[in-house]
Amino acid sequence: MNVLEVDNLSKEFPIKSGLLQRETGRVRAVQDVSFTIGRGETLALVGESGCGKTTVSRCILRALPPTRGSIRFSHAPGSSIDMAPLSRRALRPLRRHIQMIFQDPYASLNPRMMVGDIIAEPLLVNGVAAAQRQARVRELLDLVGLPAAARTRFPHAFSGGQRQRIGIARALALDPSLVVADEPVSALDVSVQAQIINLLLDLQDRLGLSMLFVAHDLGVVRHVSDRVAVMYVGRIVETAPTTALYSTPRHPYTEALLAAVPKADPALRDQVSAPRGEIADPANPPPGCAFHPRCPYAVERCRAELPQLQEIAPAHWSACHRTAELLLRGVA
Repeated sequence: MNVLEVDNLSKEFPIKSGLLQRETGRVRAVQDVSFTIGRGETLALVGESGCGKTTVSRCILRALPPTRGSIRFSHAPGSSIDMAPLSRRALRPLRRHIQMIFQDPYASLNPRMMVGDIIAEPLLVNGVAAAQRQARVRELLDLVGLPAAARTRFPHAFSGGQRQRIGIARALALDPSLVVADEPVSALDVSVQAQIINLLLDLQDRLGLSMLFVAHDLGVVRHVSDRVAVMYVGRIVETAPTTALYSTPRHPYTEALLAAVPKADPALRDQVSAPRGEIADPANPPPGCAFHPRCPYAVERCRAELPQLQEIAPAHWSACHRTAELLLRGVA
């Protein structure tokens, strides 16, 4: 049973110029993205900055209206509904079931509110009684490893890791069915990153959370995800179970991202070059495969024809002409 089914999701932004602000082009930030998230599953959405992964997460939260596609959300068995066409009023009852953990633990908390009020705010908005709110705040602080006394302090009194724990507590206040974590550890020190990742893993086991984990660091998502979807210039180019993707990446872009992950063993370093050049411009992407200007395996077909996602192994999909040809020859 899936908690989320995204089908052919696209998001475009108009480019306007001139005195009359006429539309002169469009930025295709997300193009025909499809994926599912099962109950209790974590899907990691990875790629370089500017690839469209944050735009996908904002469309799922309906912070941005999608241009095309469907976003079917099921917060309970038999409750599936397409959120893409819904109005703000129609979305309001669903918002409590989808919550977000933000990237910046410093900017995401109101500095003028005490921690207890920050965590209780979603409960207050949804009409939970005062006594129940206070009990729930104490429960959530304990859940994320903070003392009960933290509720009477202000965010400036906490470290970055502790602030992110507060943000996680706030996201869990209403028992959501889906949590969208937008690079939740990228602003933290490496040692603190590990603590937050372990906390998320523990919470997933205890609460059965479903999660969309947005990140650019494949070294981080390896430990928290069940499946990984790799994005490049608005499109998913590879998706697979985590173990399969790390052991046998089938797209050159995924290989390059994995090569950029720091490795402790010197013998494993520099086997594949990190991505060359700059990410393509989504307002003016190259024809064919958008990765071909940076791909060491590119051929003429890559420059002219857009590759489609194909299942090249059980539950392992890749959008690459080279992989498809190797598969036909029985080499892949």
